[in-house]
Amino acid sequence: MEHLNLPESEWRKRLSPEQFLVLREAGTERAFSGRFTDNKADGVYRCAGCQLELFDSDDKYDSGSGWPSFTRPIADDRISAHGDASHGMVRTEVRCARCDGHQGHVFPDGPPPTGLRYCINSVALEFRPRGDG
Repeated sequence: MEHLNLPESEWRKRLSPEQFLVLREAGTERAFSGRFTDNKADGVYRCAGCQLELFDSDDKYDSGSGWPSFTRPIADDRISAHGDASHGMVRTEVRCARCDGHQGHVFPDGPPPTGLRYCINSVALEFRPRGDG
């Protein structure tokens, strides 16, 4: 996969201020504030920074955490994992593999079949209903 590496000035042009904060500065939206937290539509979630397909609605579930949660990415090569010791805790940050945009974190407390909870910021995603080219 070709990596998308843009200067900060270009990211600021392409993204809203909230998207820039999350995707480029690893910020987090407030719990229960994101537009996709309760989305139950059938489709695919893409990175808001580069449009890479990251998550499928078939793998989305209600974790009660306040953020959209998924049991797995569409493919293992779509997400990169990184250690994160910020905020006084040890977590695993997940980023888009193409543009390195911060998506959220993955936790080992999800449901079967993976036991994982990809806790993702809505602002880092765009949703495309299935069947919309």
